[in-house]
Amino acid sequence: MMLGWRRRGQRQAAAVGEIPTTPEQLRDLVFGPVSGVYVGSTVAPHWQDRVAVGDWGYRATVNLSRYADGYLMERGRGNPMWIADDRIVEVRRASKLAGKVMPGDGLLVLRWELPTGTVVDTGFRADDKTTYRKLMDKRETE
Repeated sequence: MMLGWRRRGQRQAAAVGEIPTTPEQLRDLVFGPVSGVYVGSTVAPHWQDRVAVGDWGYRATVNLSRYADGYLMERGRGNPMWIADDRIVEVRRASKLAGKVMPGDGLLVLRWELPTGTVVDTGFRADDKTTYRKLMDKRETE
């Protein structure tokens, strides 16, 4: 199984490319941090095609914060993930991603484009689902 996981990462490496880093200066904090679980990232639109490059393939506890210019996921097991607003295609609620299925729309999914042009879905499951609206509000009013 581990060999298969490594091969998946090797196959995806060119499409994923270099993982974006968090800017040194973040703009204003809009909302958060919100605690929860990083469910994983998948190659869009395939909800089960988990990204295995770097440490993106592993579930982890996370604090998600909404800034004026993007989202910051500070993962307990893994590097922080920065998703800039200018890369976001869509922010939505969903019931499944990366092999995890839950009732209702229990996930917040950010669909965004990597610098290589590959589009991925990144999933977050909050401890408090009522926070999703506030995490999504800025995108909806633009």
